[in-house]
Amino acid sequence: MDYATHVHGGQVRKQTSIPYIAHLLAVAATVLEYGGDEDLAIAALLHDSVEDQGGKARLDDVRNRFGERVARIVEACSDSLADTGKGEPKADSQKRKAAYLAHLRQADEDTLRVSLADKVHNARAILRDLRKPDIGDKVWSRFSQPKEKTIGYYRSLVDVFCEQLPGQLSNELREIVEVLVETTIGTKRADSTTTRGESRWKEDGTSAYAIIRSPKTER
Repeated sequence: MDYATHVHGGQVRKQTSIPYIAHLLAVAATVLEYGGDEDLAIAALLHDSVEDQGGKARLDDVRNRFGERVARIVEACSDSLADTGKGEPKADSQKRKAAYLAHLRQADEDTLRVSLADKVHNARAILRDLRKPDIGDKVWSRFSQPKEKTIGYYRSLVDVFCEQLPGQLSNELREIVEVLVETTIGTKRADSTTTRGESRWKEDGTSAYAIIRSPKTER
């Protein structure tokens, strides 16, 4: 906890005053609530440390302090090892997302559990702020891509997690994302099951997002 606070000290969630550590604590709590052990909880607290705060050098420090298993999970939950503080550029956002989705299909259970807890909390935060009168649709301005692509990415995450790590938490992510879809663009899925072939984010980094209009939105 002290190390996570040191790494993310002063950092806040995008376009909010919420300390970033609140997100890390929520992810770690979810991991523990769903049966994770101490290593998984530590990895949850540090899951953004490499991607956001130091790249490969940070990963080496995490390995030295907390061991190989924690470092392996943190690395697997990172979509970049670039040290942006030193001017190292990250790859294109869409390509990183596509690569991350492909990676999750091959990831071990440790990685899937931490990543899923992270995505569930992120999705909850989006929905919470979407429902706030003073934020609403402005929540999508936090992202570098249009809301349709952001939602498409989350629907692809649902597909992966429901296939690779089925259970209550994956179902919760699916339910949150379905509400996001209906609340934001007035659409809904034809059903609540998906297959691997239905992924909405292509491996070349372009959105394959497709929607099914509900009767109330049809003209």
